[in-house]
Amino acid sequence: MNNQSMILLTDLYELTMMAAYYKAGIQNTSAVFEYIFRRLPHNTGFCILAGLDPLLDDLQDLHFSTNDLEYLRSLRLFSEEFLDQISDFQFECDVYSAPEGSLVFPNETILRVHGPLAQAQIIETLVLNRLNYQTLVATKAARCVAAANGDPIVEFGLRRAQGPDGGISGSRAAFIGGAKSTSNVMAGKLFNIPVMGTHAHSWVMAFDSELESFRAYVRAFPKNAVLLLDTYDTLESGLPNAIITFKELREQNPNVRAGVRLDSGDIAKLSKVVYCKFEEAGFRNPLIVASNELDEHLITDIKRQGAKVNSWGVGTKLVTGGNEPALGGVYKLAAISADGGWDIKMKLSNNPEKTTDPGVKMPYRFYSPDGEMLGDVMFLENGDVMPHGHVISHDRMVFERTRVFKETAPRIPLLEMVMKHGRRVYPNRSVQEIQAYARQQLTTLPKEMQRLVNPEIYWVGLSETLVKKKREEMQAFWASREAAPTEPSAPIAGRENIGGES
Repeated sequence: MNNQSMILLTDLYELTMMAAYYKAGIQNTSAVFEYIFRRLPHNTGFCILAGLDPLLDDLQDLHFSTNDLEYLRSLRLFSEEFLDQISDFQFECDVYSAPEGSLVFPNETILRVHGPLAQAQIIETLVLNRLNYQTLVATKAARCVAAANGDPIVEFGLRRAQGPDGGISGSRAAFIGGAKSTSNVMAGKLFNIPVMGTHAHSWVMAFDSELESFRAYVRAFPKNAVLLLDTYDTLESGLPNAIITFKELREQNPNVRAGVRLDSGDIAKLSKVVYCKFEEAGFRNPLIVASNELDEHLITDIKRQGAKVNSWGVGTKLVTGGNEPALGGVYKLAAISADGGWDIKMKLSNNPEKTTDPGVKMPYRFYSPDGEMLGDVMFLENGDVMPHGHVISHDRMVFERTRVFKETAPRIPLLEMVMKHGRRVYPNRSVQEIQAYARQQLTTLPKEMQRLVNPEIYWVGLSETLVKKKREEMQAFWASREAAPTEPSAPIAGRENIGGES
């Protein structure tokens, strides 16, 4: 976005809270915030974390420009004292995160921010904007890749994306999730992603005949022409004209591979006819690209019908998330310093799934001896026994439900430091490296959790110390409620703020 600081890419209440922190004199109080998401997309058993690298670049460059300050002054909300105080703002927090490309699951800490309260607060919207969208798209892409079962997925979503940045971010995330290439030329340039494209119906319509348009196109691109068959009639016009064109091209290049795209009609049925006719014409293994509102479910069904498609162009339902328009990530205060220690924070809610787990937490991932993921357990960063030996984990809502991880189970911490005092220490990795890491991670996830429909639920639980602390915090709150005098007009702590913060 024009290489400017992203500090104003935020909701207004982040700035009003920041100003109020300064007014209260607590802007530099040490605090810890954590990023989680509450539930997986529908019928999805995992998510792939994406968006971390651009987020770290954003955070490292956060500052208020003179123009930013002038704009804030024009709102007539903020005092001159506050504007003067933030004029030399520099992000100085420590950030811990799972590596980009990691498999992540609901209600576990994926990213932690440690630092001055006002600084850690102001980045909330930016964190959510960067991670929620790209994680959603990378996950959707991985599911399309699984459905294609070895056929390449081409990301075709730019024209249906939510604006230019959505298009760029969507292409990046789709590649991390496993797409082989993109139609987005700018994303190809920025991230060194292979680009692919055919031609539009308007190309065919610009000529007096379909055959003439095909001939002109292969003259321009004799080595990699892919012809769109359905401008007029796929089987009666497009297919025979494409065969004629590729036969003529074969006279100049005997090794030419015929390539076509199907963008409408019964893709399964048409692809079988197209494949058969090209084989009869002497073209072995023709490239047949399918497009038109595809997603993982439609790809699966088309392949089940014996389609001869061997490349899939997925656009709208990939970059928009399909029937899941957003990932429900949230950014919550976990602890704040008080009297030389930490005052643990916990959001209570009438919706049990929205009640957060208290304190500063570190998730550990447990594996079977042969390297398969068994489950994740959240430990308190301070005051907990780090996971050595035999570990009992509790369900975060039904505490009596437990899972045991044996002392022989290998385990690793999920988070690592990615920024120290506002400077990134996490290496810049190419999207190719991140994609490879995500692919390797998926090989460790049980197949039952990769099903496209009704996947098995991956275990994310709490350590014994953490569940004890959560129980104590809940009991203390309700005890204080019972002891407090009844004031019908007073708001109830922990009650959902309808229409407000999630």
